[in-house]
Amino acid sequence: MNKPLKRAFLNTEDGQILYRIAGEGDPLVLLHQNQTSSNEYLELMSILSKNRCVIAMDFLGFGDSDKPPRMYSIEDYAQTVLLLLDKLGINKTDILGNHTGAFVAGELAVAYPEKINKLILSNPVVFGEEGKSALLKRFEQGFEIKADGSHLMERWAARTQYVNSAKLNHRLVLDDLKCFGYPLYAVWAVANYCLNMEQRFSQIKCPTLIIWGTVDIKQFEKLGLFKAEKRVSCLKVIPHAKMFDIEGGTICMMNQMPEEISQIVTEFLDSSEITNL
Repeated sequence: MNKPLKRAFLNTEDGQILYRIAGEGDPLVLLHQNQTSSNEYLELMSILSKNRCVIAMDFLGFGDSDKPPRMYSIEDYAQTVLLLLDKLGINKTDILGNHTGAFVAGELAVAYPEKINKLILSNPVVFGEEGKSALLKRFEQGFEIKADGSHLMERWAARTQYVNSAKLNHRLVLDDLKCFGYPLYAVWAVANYCLNMEQRFSQIKCPTLIIWGTVDIKQFEKLGLFKAEKRVSCLKVIPHAKMFDIEGGTICMMNQMPEEISQIVTEFLDSSEITNL
């Protein structure tokens, strides 16, 4: 029987943060990617909450959380996760982060190792100086609200080639629209953090699993922002980590492939050794 999913807010100095929580047992925190929200994990939460207490939050600037009064860094976002853990009375947790969420999760494991049990990094796309410039140039204006409403159709068309579901695309566009008229805080945060990522992630000591969506990586290659061979850079800086490719996994794979991903996540979290995967 699925545990009911509840919504609540965390008050911080920079605004309210919405979070979703479901289930009982060992905690697992889920951190979303840029432009989305905890909505990214609704399907996964319904599965994992059968045996765990699963928590997903909307980063400040996204979803139903408030817009922060300044540009946020990955370190700032990590601090908000700590605030939520403290509110919920969680001393130690497993954590999974996708894209932006992966960097926040990794930073938590480095800065607060006593708080993290096991770590899952999903699609931690790393940008160098050249990639940072390309990323910021592409998204520096954020999403513009256009008088003729054409931005609505532009966002709808942006993912149709790999979403293949009108209902899911509708959910994603709603999250997109909540970002319009504001900076894309996470783009700035990730672009800057990536320049020191190797140094930071080399300090990760907890059991770590890195998962990649194969279609997701191809999309980033098409945009000229990332090359697939750079995936191994994470393994070089986290030598004890294991890597797993999810064939056909798109940027929306958390919503599209919850059964497959939940199995991978559960096997990793329940195993006494990483090599049991």
